[in-house]
Amino acid sequence: MITVYGIKTCDTTRKAMVWLKKRGLDFQFHDFREDGVDRKKLEQWSAKLGWEVILNKKSTTWRGLSPGEQAAVTDAKTAVAAMLEHPTLIKRPVIEDKQHLLAGFDEKKMLGL
Repeated sequence: MITVYGIKTCDTTRKAMVWLKKRGLDFQFHDFREDGVDRKKLEQWSAKLGWEVILNKKSTTWRGLSPGEQAAVTDAKTAVAAMLEHPTLIKRPVIEDKQHLLAGFDEKKMLGL
């Protein structure tokens, strides 16, 4: 089963879900704001893809952090802590199944699902 992690108001997350539906792929949606995200999951994603990929430094939330808060994010541990405190720092969507883990919407990468 494919799980799409994101926020339902995120255009990129919605675009990914439309893409999956058009291809007849079943998935479940996990909303970071409503359902939360746990430390273990963020650590797994960071280990597999790199915390630099999972942490969205282009987000409005990142830009809203103080320079000190931004400077404090230096490794996987501090990035996971920041994403736990501010789930909207997580790159969206994160798409996961038993064999794949993708961060962001990229049609070419999603063709393997």
